[in-house]
Amino acid sequence: MYAGQIVETTSRTEFFRNPQHPYARKLFAAVPGSHKRGRSLETIKGTVPSLKQRFSGCRFVDRCDEAWMRCHEQVPRWLSQDISAGDRHGVRCHRYDPAIEVPTVVPSRNGTAMPTTTGSASGALQSLLRVRDLKVHFPIRKGLFKRTVGHVRAVDGVDLDIHEGQTLALVGESGCGKTTAGKALLQLIRPTFGSVQYRDQELTQLKVDRLRRLRAEMQIIFQDPFSSMNPRMMVSSILEEGMRAQGIGATETERQQRIEALLAHVGLQPEAASRYPHEFSGGQRQRICIARALAVEPQLIVCDEPTSALDVSVQAQTLNLLKDLQAEMGLSYLFITHNLSVVAYLAHEVAVMYLGRIVEQGSVTAILENPQHPYTEALLSAVPTIDEVEGREVIRLQGELPSPIHPPGGCHFHPRCPRAMEECRQTYPDILQLADGRQIRCHLYS
Repeated sequence: MYAGQIVETTSRTEFFRNPQHPYARKLFAAVPGSHKRGRSLETIKGTVPSLKQRFSGCRFVDRCDEAWMRCHEQVPRWLSQDISAGDRHGVRCHRYDPAIEVPTVVPSRNGTAMPTTTGSASGALQSLLRVRDLKVHFPIRKGLFKRTVGHVRAVDGVDLDIHEGQTLALVGESGCGKTTAGKALLQLIRPTFGSVQYRDQELTQLKVDRLRRLRAEMQIIFQDPFSSMNPRMMVSSILEEGMRAQGIGATETERQQRIEALLAHVGLQPEAASRYPHEFSGGQRQRICIARALAVEPQLIVCDEPTSALDVSVQAQTLNLLKDLQAEMGLSYLFITHNLSVVAYLAHEVAVMYLGRIVEQGSVTAILENPQHPYTEALLSAVPTIDEVEGREVIRLQGELPSPIHPPGGCHFHPRCPRAMEECRQTYPDILQLADGRQIRCHLYS
């Protein structure tokens, strides 16, 4: 469906094998994956047209790379043909009309090469943020005097290293503590225990005024762009707020010039500065949030599922933007997500989290192509794919994620693990480093 109108319909098998409408083909080209790491994702230019108007031609014409004059002047008719017994393929496009002579059109580019970041020129990756034994325990209070009767162990001993100019993806089930860990790194939630060092500065020990000055170098992009912005503030005020707090821009004129440059940087027009958040689409709001994070010239950005609410075409625009900014400005990302296809495209390293702890961490190639921990294997086996893989087995875990209030004894994953041993029920596994450099917590490899 596009702009209130069905543009293509057929069986699922035929659609995935042979999409015909230019919009459908664009959607498939925008899906991220490891095979597209070296180039930008295909995007759809422009935005969906307003449905208040009366259309004189194809509704997709202004965004189509294959359009010609007839597409602007004549509404395409519905065309349908038999594919097999009981199966028909219908499409609304002039290119498939036998009564029309179709001009030769140069196919659109399926992504262009883009620069990649590999750390320092010497080859040795420089650590930007170093996290050791990070814990965030929320007290449970009950009774008249609100006595503490227990704790929610949201993050329970996490070790992470984020390198300069690199992306570390943090993946896991909902409720495993990913967002809490991201906020604790930035001290938006004060850790219960552990060390967080940013350029050799211990953030957990810094006083409020020193930490406030350092926040310019560490920013966050929240999952929901609309709720993270004040609906009563115009975009210019939203972007200027951080600059004022950090003393960036000596005068109002300088800050306004920087706001225009930021909007251009994220692909928005200058007039967006005088509009309110509700006047933008979801993808545009997320771009404003990215501009807000860039306004104070950060080195590290925590991206908390920034593409989870976006359709695949807008997601492609956002991922291209993040990758371009990383190559241009040397930014480092902690990318929190459920979408492993996004991880395969964007990340350099992956950390898999389960019930507040990292169970496997290593390079994106090693983790995604050859998972070793049973939980990582289950996660990857459940990822839906466009291409059908013969003999692909989906590992279905039994039960649900245990409560972080009363985690299981021994390895936290053993009640759901298809390969659990008696040792798994007794002790939590230590960190082991395998030959390919990955770190893993699993008794199978001890």
